Amino acid sequence: MKISRISLPSGLFTTRSRTIVIVVGLVLVAMSLFYTWRVSVDMQHEDELAIEQLRRDERNAVEMWEDILHTTNIGGQMIYNPELLNQLAEHTNVPLIIADERLNVWVTNLPKEIVDDPVRLREEIMMMSEKNKPISVSYGMMNRTVFTIYFGTADYQNLVSSAHSKALIFFPYVQLFIVLIFAIFAYIAFSSTKQNEQNRVWVGLAKETAHQLGTPTSSLLGWIEYLRDQPIDQMAVDEMSKDLAHLMKIVDRFSKIGSETQLTSMNINEVVGDTVMYFRRRVPRNVALNYNGLAMAPIRVSINAALFEWVIENLMKNSLDALQGQGTIDVAVGESGDEVFVEVSDSGKGIPKSSWTRIFEPGFTTKTRGWGLGLSLSRRIIEEYHGGKIAVVRSELGRGTTIRVTLKRRAGDE
Repeated sequence: MKISRISLPSGLFTTRSRTIVIVVGLVLVAMSLFYTWRVSVDMQHEDELAIEQLRRDERNAVEMWEDILHTTNIGGQMIYNPELLNQLAEHTNVPLIIADERLNVWVTNLPKEIVDDPVRLREEIMMMSEKNKPISVSYGMMNRTVFTIYFGTADYQNLVSSAHSKALIFFPYVQLFIVLIFAIFAYIAFSSTKQNEQNRVWVGLAKETAHQLGTPTSSLLGWIEYLRDQPIDQMAVDEMSKDLAHLMKIVDRFSKIGSETQLTSMNINEVVGDTVMYFRRRVPRNVALNYNGLAMAPIRVSINAALFEWVIENLMKNSLDALQGQGTIDVAVGESGDEVFVEVSDSGKGIPKSSWTRIFEPGFTTKTRGWGLGLSLSRRIIEEYHGGKIAVVRSELGRGTTIRVTLKRRAGDE
């Protein structure tokens, strides 16, 4: 049988789990910092290699132009195709000017406004000469310089940045994702710590309440035994005894908070029936409380009787509140395949469909003096400790509500 620990709603993590969460968060931060450093180092190294390669390409491109000019020399005469050479120049990244000894420009890839302005052209030639030594191209037997190749320097930073732009485009998103993950882990860990502290206070309060109630209930038990020997109406004493037994069940429930809980295969007809019979004598005169389980064959299912009765009581109390002193409550048990269910229906004011799931949330209540814990605790008992389900299956405003508890059969329930 399933053994679980009943407690008030707690955080997601134990102390050990929170420590793991914090360590994971620190590891994520360390990984983020290492990733940033590694990317920075790799990119710096790649930048250096890229710039070095660009310089080599630049020099090769200029030397290619020297070869082109030599190949256009036939028999000491230059066979010059300006259209072809200028098209080649346009595909050269290096700023380029090929001029004769009179500084007449033959080939260039500079903008037309610079070439057409003698002053700006001369300034460009001077700047290129300062950055790189011009290359002279000589022809003929006299080795006379016919052309001079002036070239500048490409914009390395822009070229390198362009090469790395794709690698960097996702980098900020990766960093943001890591920061968000760490923030979420930190928030969960700290909120869980605070919630667990509150949970320990509630568990301690519940156990102390059970302890304090133990003395007066024992005393009341003695007084009831005394009254049984007196010449008074014993029916009243019997009802007092039932109320005391119910009070002792409540004490037992509070004492189980924070303790391990054993599930036992039981006849659910009797467990639910005992709760219904107790309430039947205590509901208002204009409220009819019906139950079908006593006329049915026994249905066995693994439950903890004290906790399961708590759920049925909460459902019936909510139905009584919805009736406002007049109406009908129907409690029904049944089975379908490997499932056992209990339904509590009323003819009360109903629940808006938007609130069907919210009524099981802690703190949600439609009562003026309610804490909103009854149905929340019922769901916890059914889902976490019995492995079942609890849900609103029908509700209409002004016509009533039906809430169903569904449990799975286990081995040994037959």
